[in-house]
Amino acid sequence: MPHVVKTIVIGAAIALVAGWLWRRWRTAQQQAKRQLAMLQFEELLDDLQLEFLSAAAATGKPRGLRWKQCDLGETRLFATDRANGELIALAGATISFEAIAGGDMEEVEAVGNLRFATAIFVHRQEKWTTDGRVVFNLEPTQALERFQESLEQQIP
Repeated sequence: MPHVVKTIVIGAAIALVAGWLWRRWRTAQQQAKRQLAMLQFEELLDDLQLEFLSAAAATGKPRGLRWKQCDLGETRLFATDRANGELIALAGATISFEAIAGGDMEEVEAVGNLRFATAIFVHRQEKWTTDGRVVFNLEPTQALERFQESLEQQIP
């Protein structure tokens, strides 16, 4: 009987160590994938900028305005969504609009003013994409701070 107890104890210890090693390996693997995705974001920036402009324009917001141009700046932060673990990129953006002819905003002088914002991108199914979500009047650091309950910053 003592050999059976020893075997069970040794088996349990091996299982605990194996589980710990597996979790460490899995965490390292996920971090490496995130690092690669962050590098890919920089490489795909021009295409992502166009995708963002198209997706944002398709939302129909802000009402009465047409998205004219969006320039992604140098400021970029990465975070993970605490709910689902997805990697998020927050990119500083300068956005310009034009009034839709015959719309409510046609006579508003401020329509032509440049707006600063944070454009939001997500790394999903091994690729970067966007649905055109934007946080107006906040730089990426401010947006991350505002959504700190749902986002955790990732350092490249």
